[in-house]
Amino acid sequence: MTAVGPLETARELLREFPVVDGHNDLPWALREQVRYDLDARDIATDQSAHLHTDLARLRAGGVGAQYWSVYVRSDLPDAVPATLEQIDCVRQLIARYPQALAPALTAADMEAARSQGRIASLMGAEGGHSIANSLATLRALYALGVRYMTLTHNDNVDWADSATDEPGVGGLSAFGRAVVREMNREGMLVDLSHVAATTMRDALDASEAPVIFSHSSSRAVCDHPRNVPDDVLERLPSNGGMAMVTFVPKFVLQAAVDWTAAADENMREHGFHHLATTPEAMKVHRAFEERTPRPVATVSTVADHLDHMREVAGVDHIGIGGDYDGTAFTPDGLNDVSGYPNLIAELLDRGWSKPDLAKLTWQNAVRVLGAAEDVARGLQATRAPSNATIESLDG
Repeated sequence: MTAVGPLETARELLREFPVVDGHNDLPWALREQVRYDLDARDIATDQSAHLHTDLARLRAGGVGAQYWSVYVRSDLPDAVPATLEQIDCVRQLIARYPQALAPALTAADMEAARSQGRIASLMGAEGGHSIANSLATLRALYALGVRYMTLTHNDNVDWADSATDEPGVGGLSAFGRAVVREMNREGMLVDLSHVAATTMRDALDASEAPVIFSHSSSRAVCDHPRNVPDDVLERLPSNGGMAMVTFVPKFVLQAAVDWTAAADENMREHGFHHLATTPEAMKVHRAFEERTPRPVATVSTVADHLDHMREVAGVDHIGIGGDYDGTAFTPDGLNDVSGYPNLIAELLDRGWSKPDLAKLTWQNAVRVLGAAEDVARGLQATRAPSNATIESLDG
């Protein structure tokens, strides 16, 4: 009898407890590349020349639920309609591929999709600029299906500080705390990826429901401000939330931090936004890489973060958020959405148990969304929707 190796064991585990991935930027890639022309990027066909994501590779990767990011850049003058376009893109994808993708709004919907062999499709807004300082807009996004919101992206908003901007309000303002409370009341998960550590701590103080980090790794392992400090990870058990490790090399590999700073400056010198992934922008990236080879992250690099995050936060409070189609580069072995079994195999080699891996891939994320729903039901029974404004709270 042939012994079953870690990779096949990983695939078997994912058939029962597939990956809930916290963050995939396919909708933005579709906007940038083809302006939402789904015929031009038919993910029922091989899209490996253009995207990290298509249906076959999601299946090969053992993905059972995906938070599709409805991200828009924070420097767009009309963030709200652009966010609505992103939501519409996700809805079009779900309608176009009903045999593969299932609309999901709740933890129960996620479980139902798993039982049907479909990929539960949820949405997360990336950046509080998407609500334009309006709690009513926040509620409207929830009504349209958005189930988490990252409080900031790379730039501050008026009421919250970003990890990659200069301090503004010192964490969360009074209106920022009201945003968190209203998210709790709606059942929308508070996502603390991208925010400053001060904002993380203020949000944990303010939140009555579990929080998430949809795509962040460990700051102790790689000292980048996008990652989560240990003192914040230590608070997740009492909060009930979770941190979902990301694969972005410049967030997981220390040697890549300095290289990325130089690459970003090169992009700006050539007239591109440093996050641009259009074909023209990628030519500039590739030319820079030929001149200055980039440090290469691996599956082991990501596993190092998960080992540390498990030690600090506990296995009940970690997950996976790859950030595919939102990054120019990926680790070796995690090149696209088909790579998740390689990570699970690496963790099996490191002695992770199957029950712990089931929590990492599926159970923790489903539990956290369900807990947010429970908190919302209680709050809605005692608290009316807030009509507070940023002017009334922050002056």
